Amino acid sequence: MASKNFNYSYIFKYIIIGDMGVGKSCLLHQFIEKKFLTDCPHTIGVEFGTRIIEVCGQKIKLQIWDTAGQERFRAVTRSYYRGAAGVLLVYDVARRSTFNHLQTWLNDARALTNPSTVIFLIGNKVDLEEQRDVQTDEAKQFAEQNGLVFLETSAKTGENVEEAFLETAKQIFQNIQDGSLDLNTAESGVQQKAPVGADMLSKPPSKGGCC
Repeated sequence: MASKNFNYSYIFKYIIIGDMGVGKSCLLHQFIEKKFLTDCPHTIGVEFGTRIIEVCGQKIKLQIWDTAGQERFRAVTRSYYRGAAGVLLVYDVARRSTFNHLQTWLNDARALTNPSTVIFLIGNKVDLEEQRDVQTDEAKQFAEQNGLVFLETSAKTGENVEEAFLETAKQIFQNIQDGSLDLNTAESGVQQKAPVGADMLSKPPSKGGCC
């Protein structure tokens, strides 16, 4: 079993950002462990998780950094933006204030990551539909205006959690294929390695669709 942890072709670095209490840690735990933490503690600084997925026939290890949402940790968490291939920008559909703060988080992400970084907008806690304070169409409009991919999720039920992480990886992989993401730059957020028992992958896959 241990050897399987090394059987991957790429490492993609993700960060999860957004206000405190939007469910960032719960999303990470649901994706990694397939479980919901009923008492999910607030992140102090940053937390970390990994999982190997498959995209277009390639094994990819996701290194996911879960950042604290409190302002007092902002200076610490900003240092983790650099070298991120994917950013999951999370708000709580039942708390409008978390949606109102998205532009500030997005500005940080755009300023501190490379231009090819994939930013995915996530409206979490759709299981609280009766308490919804941000309409889906409103969030879609924000995503379209800012060139973001968008999904609503529930860390509690697992709805669309897998899809959010996988779609982000597909977008990153497509950027590798079409050449818009340069793996030779330190800020790409992607590391390439050879799977166990395979030849070294000396260059990105040929251009074109894969999925």
